[in-house]
Amino acid sequence: MLKTPVLSRRAALAALSLPAVSALSAARAAPVADAAPPRDVCLLTPQSIEGPFYLDPRLVRAKIAEGRAGVPLRVDLRVMDGATCKPNARARVDIWHADARGIYSGYQGQGDKQDLSTVGQTFLRGTQFADGKGAVRFETIYPGWYEGRATHIHFKVLLEDRNVLTGQMYFPDAVNEFIYANIPAYGERLNPRAVVNANDRFATFDDPNRLSFCAIKEERECYAVSLVLGVDRSAVAKAKRPPPQDDAPPRPAVERTRMLIPGLI
Repeated sequence: MLKTPVLSRRAALAALSLPAVSALSAARAAPVADAAPPRDVCLLTPQSIEGPFYLDPRLVRAKIAEGRAGVPLRVDLRVMDGATCKPNARARVDIWHADARGIYSGYQGQGDKQDLSTVGQTFLRGTQFADGKGAVRFETIYPGWYEGRATHIHFKVLLEDRNVLTGQMYFPDAVNEFIYANIPAYGERLNPRAVVNANDRFATFDDPNRLSFCAIKEERECYAVSLVLGVDRSAVAKAKRPPPQDDAPPRPAVERTRMLIPGLI
């Protein structure tokens, strides 16, 4: 029988809800059939669409949840020069993502009925500057989904105020399914989730080699995800157009797989 991790009171309060604690307690039941394997840091991370919900609240901070309910998540990113394989110290990294209900801060038309306004709010947005190893860390919650998209976190990398990479990080669908099916903060949605990694137009069109798919593991007080961001210092990130609708693959059923390695997610 797998041992259930014990959360500290501090971690439980940070999670802001019993569902977050329950998710961590049951984490070893969640498989990760499509977690990204280790890869060469010299590979360039593919550019992707910025999406309609970016804004810069000018908040340099590691903790970005602002009290939103959800499963605790630590995000570790490392910015590497694609030409030299050396870290990009002092690179600026912005991230932003939806909350457990698929809601972004700072915009109107949010929620399943598109009738909520979060104008003036800044939850789940933040900026960090890379250390000497090119590393940044954020503390947040596991992102929710919204209609038409697979689970993702947006990111930007800026070098000397020049945007060199705009992309999206994707999560293993086995873990997504486990969290959305078992954790109340993510449940009771108006419509069922229909888009997963395999039929998300942006994941399949922008990143066919899955270089933006994170590695994920369970730690004592949170899930932890990591991703290497390979950048071209001479690049200027440009807004990408959505791929043609005809390029979208057939819609598959959500994967249901069994855990292969006990204790790992």
